Amino acid sequence: MKGSILIVGAFVAGCIAGRLGWLPNWWLGGALSLWVLYALMLQVGIGIGSDSRLKEIFRSITPRTLLVPCATIVGTIFASFLISFALARWSATEVMAVGCGFGYYSLSSILVSSLKEAHIGLQAAAELGTITLMANVFRELMTLLFAPYMVKWFSPLGPITAGGATTIDVTLPVITRFSGRDWLFVAILHGVLVDFSVPFLVPFFCSFN
Repeated sequence: MKGSILIVGAFVAGCIAGRLGWLPNWWLGGALSLWVLYALMLQVGIGIGSDSRLKEIFRSITPRTLLVPCATIVGTIFASFLISFALARWSATEVMAVGCGFGYYSLSSILVSSLKEAHIGLQAAAELGTITLMANVFRELMTLLFAPYMVKWFSPLGPITAGGATTIDVTLPVITRFSGRDWLFVAILHGVLVDFSVPFLVPFFCSFN
């Protein structure tokens, strides 16, 4: 929770600094965002590759355990597609790109704003990137806040699918607490695979005009 609040605070501070003209011009172009994106992609690879549990996770993968991350991915894309009909401002593929952040707000927001700039312009791309950031921050926050109710109303898998890519780190403690330690491995595997899908699915949906 504290980390998510700090992220929102940093975002608000950036908006204020940009609005008041406190930042140098070279910060405002697309080049800096692109290098930040490269750094995030490197961090994703290092984080996944250096995880001591990675071998055990992949060794234990079965078709049945893959159903959970597949359900999260397909369900999120389908829900985003349905929501797009209520949003005249954005196309279905743009809304699906936002949804495919799966709670990984730092990477997905930069991916969306960088990749959509050539199609819809800098201002609109920055707006869509902001929406991506906020939507995925809220996904993480809702999982943290409503995990016990998800378990009660649905099943122990409720907070796992809601958490998306965050079930490998931020939301793992609340999942372990309310879903039970028996679901720990499923949550970690789910987080790894959904996390891994973000750099592929977001650019795929961003590639449409």
